[in-house]
Amino acid sequence: MRRPSFLILSALALHPLHGYAVIQEVSRLSDDRVRLAAGTLYAALDRLSGEGLVEVDREETVDGRLRRYYRLTDDGATQLAAEAARMRQDAARATRRLRGVAEAPHPA
Repeated sequence: MRRPSFLILSALALHPLHGYAVIQEVSRLSDDRVRLAAGTLYAALDRLSGEGLVEVDREETVDGRLRRYYRLTDDGATQLAAEAARMRQDAARATRRLRGVAEAPHPA
């Protein structure tokens, strides 16, 4: 799973959000390292929706514009949890290897 998709699913884990709020939450979750453009976000939401990981929760009109709220599906929550577990395992392996590198003697 790509990082933007992981962050989008993470942003929706607590409650439904509209597109701009997803962009803001992804930025916050990534300490401003990932900033999604609107086109990128909506393309990802369409793909994630097609995969059954997110769905439209509701729509409302604000200032004459349609605001669509998205929510994480049960399958989306399962995929997010699995990806988080995989990332933890990968990070643990990397940390163990780094400790091994620091402890290994350097070749002469």
